[in-house]
Amino acid sequence: MFKDILESVAAKTPLVHSITNYVTVNDCANILLACGAAPIMADDENEVEEITSLCNALVINIGTLNVRTIDSMIKAGKRAALLAHPVVLDPVGAGASKLRTDTAFRLLKEIKFSVIRGNISEIKTIAQGTGSTKGVEADVSDAITEGNLETALAFIKNLSARTGAIIAVTGAIDIVADSRKAYVIRNGHPLMSKITGSGCMLTEVVAAYCAADPDSLLEATAAAVCAMGLCGELAYGKLLEVGGGTSTYRTLLIDFMSKLNSEMLSEGMKIESR
Repeated sequence: MFKDILESVAAKTPLVHSITNYVTVNDCANILLACGAAPIMADDENEVEEITSLCNALVINIGTLNVRTIDSMIKAGKRAALLAHPVVLDPVGAGASKLRTDTAFRLLKEIKFSVIRGNISEIKTIAQGTGSTKGVEADVSDAITEGNLETALAFIKNLSARTGAIIAVTGAIDIVADSRKAYVIRNGHPLMSKITGSGCMLTEVVAAYCAADPDSLLEATAAAVCAMGLCGELAYGKLLEVGGGTSTYRTLLIDFMSKLNSEMLSEGMKIESR
């Protein structure tokens, strides 16, 4: 099943429209190319509906939120939903400011999202209306652990039922869930949190995988999370060989995404169904 999703991305080369974080936009474009998809980055409201119509999926990322792009996000999101394209929300920093939190809720009200991907603090903000996000990072007090895993699973399934979206919560332990089924994923490496854009890049891979297999959004999202985490593990192993630092690690992460195949993913996935 997961093997087929990876092969589908390679066969279809989905085109992903991203209204995204300008801090990480170059890495987002490169990770899409590396995973077998293709990027378009367009955020002017005068063209976003046309651009989205040409694409197979849409990413809305509020990492560098500004008033100018909010209407662009809504126009693109409505058009993509009308065309039944997967729409992925990355509510970066939701809970850190009133503008971010209010915008996240406006987007959720006006757009039908296929997937919402964030850290646990951002997802709690989406669920509860307030949060303790520290800048764009998760608050350590929100961390998902083995001890609170069952509670977290119930919380995330409930949020999926309320929003109608697949919920992907990433951290030391990742959870991808709809209202009935969840995947617990333990791929990844702590160094991924030390480079800017690992979460933004993951959101792009989620969109690409969902575009390639829109009838299996839960499994496509889980496969994307596993793939990114596995590439993080492989990149760290190579980093030790070359003696590099965080900049080298970011490059190696993208390199391994470009080299990843279905056999590597099947062998390296650390995933269980709950």
